[in-house]
Amino acid sequence: MKKVAAVMLCLAGPFTLSVQAQQGSAANFGPSIGDREFSLSGSAISDRRFDNTNLGITGDIGWYLRGHLVLGVRQSIHYADFEDDFLTNDFWSGATRGYLNLQDTDGRMRPFAGGSLGAVYGDGVNNSGFAGLDGGLKYYLLEDTYALGRIEYQWFFSGSNDAENALLDSDFSYTVGLGYNF
Repeated sequence: MKKVAAVMLCLAGPFTLSVQAQQGSAANFGPSIGDREFSLSGSAISDRRFDNTNLGITGDIGWYLRGHLVLGVRQSIHYADFEDDFLTNDFWSGATRGYLNLQDTDGRMRPFAGGSLGAVYGDGVNNSGFAGLDGGLKYYLLEDTYALGRIEYQWFFSGSNDAENALLDSDFSYTVGLGYNF
């Protein structure tokens, strides 16, 4: 019975791949110039050593200036319930930023990379401006609906006078979510 199942899988595999390839070429996945996108993601922020992590949500709205160029605004809100031997603290933080991303324009899987400029604020954080780089992947589940994974590295402008301190004052922000082009 196991041999029959293995043979069936071997025969069915190429067939399903050819059907997926035909669907991918016939379908019109992704946005057109002038389209907008909206995504909602679960997100987290970690310091550069990944010692402390806060969980939250992130929403994006963007406009396609070209098929491969997206300009948008991103808002994140995070909450932390920090507890150790010396300190118990609940706090929230937010980050608002503009972003510009370049993305691949073919197929269902679309890698992207870009940058952002914004501000972080809230309880338990130093209010500051920041600049960041981001990269990730969009995978189109339907013609206008995609799954999203992204990681950002953010450098803060919290009064650092030299480049070395500015590089050390940084965080990772990462998201996994769903988006829609309209």
